[in-house]
Amino acid sequence: MLLDVRTYTTLPGRVPAQLELYKKYGYPVQLRYMGEPLCYAVAETGELNCFTHIWVYASAADREQKRAAMAKDPDWAVYIAENAKAGHIISQKNTQMIPTSWSPPIPMPKIHPKA
Repeated sequence: MLLDVRTYTTLPGRVPAQLELYKKYGYPVQLRYMGEPLCYAVAETGELNCFTHIWVYASAADREQKRAAMAKDPDWAVYIAENAKAGHIISQKNTQMIPTSWSPPIPMPKIHPKA
């Protein structure tokens, strides 16, 4: 199992606008290819103007296959264009992690082909 932990930093005060943009254009596409994320969270303390989402994959190969298929989807290209036009995000950090042997079970996400 592989966890893809993605943390984005936006310009000050732009997290709500970025999340709305993502909810409208990006999230439906990702549901079709990756299913539901394990977590989608907004910073409450510490480094602000950040949000993190965690995606679950069976393996690195599973992640690569799903993301490659998603990248070919014309709706994903729309999201990427809208995201670039908005200019909310100033940085992104990706960390791929594996659960420890004693971690509680992490369910594989359900894919939503009609999302």
